[in-house]
Amino acid sequence: MNIGRVIGNIWATRKTETLSGKRMLFVQPMTFSGKDIGGKIVALDTVDSGVGDTVLYVSSTEATIPFKPELIPTDATIVGIVDRVDHESGTWKPKTN
Repeated sequence: MNIGRVIGNIWATRKTETLSGKRMLFVQPMTFSGKDIGGKIVALDTVDSGVGDTVLYVSSTEATIPFKPELIPTDATIVGIVDRVDHESGTWKPKTN
């Protein structure tokens, strides 16, 4: 499980049929202390998150589990919206828009 911040939407006029009706979002990965790390990723949304939300996402094979029994071609899937993080470096709440 990873944490990140939604930074944008993606629209695709042509895509595989199994992605039809699924939302794709840009996510900036973060550390659990709230700092941005690494490059941006594209994730499918299962929780109706939006730009500015801090989210939990899964990657690799686990990213397909929320869509079973369908076989969805995804490397990352958003599975939760974060309300608060309690971490050894402190507690923080995501910024809201």
